[in-house]
Amino acid sequence: MAARIILITALLALASPRALAFDPSPLQDFCVADYDSKVSVNGFACKNAKDVTVDDFYFTGLDKAASTSNELGANITLVNVERLPGLNSLGVAMSRIDFAPFGLNPPHSHPRSSEILHVAEGTLYAGFVTANTAQGNLLFAKKLNKGDAFVFPKGLIHFQFNIGDTPAVAFATFGSQSPGLVTTANALFGSKPPIPEYILAQAVQLSKTTVGWLQQQPWLDIAQEYGQPLVQAN
Repeated sequence: MAARIILITALLALASPRALAFDPSPLQDFCVADYDSKVSVNGFACKNAKDVTVDDFYFTGLDKAASTSNELGANITLVNVERLPGLNSLGVAMSRIDFAPFGLNPPHSHPRSSEILHVAEGTLYAGFVTANTAQGNLLFAKKLNKGDAFVFPKGLIHFQFNIGDTPAVAFATFGSQSPGLVTTANALFGSKPPIPEYILAQAVQLSKTTVGWLQQQPWLDIAQEYGQPLVQAN
């Protein structure tokens, strides 16, 4: 009987929402990411505690505007576990988003995290689109002013557009050390290898010629998740 109770309890725990979280709770004070480790784990292996320094928990540069001289008129300074090793196993990340006048952070989604956006300067039009419903894909969007905040549910396509004629700045916070990023247009028309033209043409109701042209465009990624930080920690 006792074994049966333990088994049932374990199954209920596995079925709970907390058990399905992507970022498990840490079992120690910290687990600084060891980028050089060859051990394959969900996230990063822990650096030896003796080798941890204060700089593993430090990132600088969020006070500086990133260049918005690109086709979208926006740029993102992302602070995730790829750029700040001390975030490993802590389940949080953040970013700074700079917008030129009428700049756009294009429709995208984060498969592993919800997001809360805070407008620090300027005026944005921001929103998200729901999953399929009986009423279709519903848009929830609103004009955001300085000091406003807006939540984007996990996995849903969302965007931000600077509707002002002056630069805008926003800060986003995520509930994952690595929220992931799927930019809608990039994924559809810029995948490698490309999705066959006849599939996209039928899906988006465009001609193969138009789809082929779209696939040849250099789709911009303003929030590269991997590689060296835009601003190195001192």
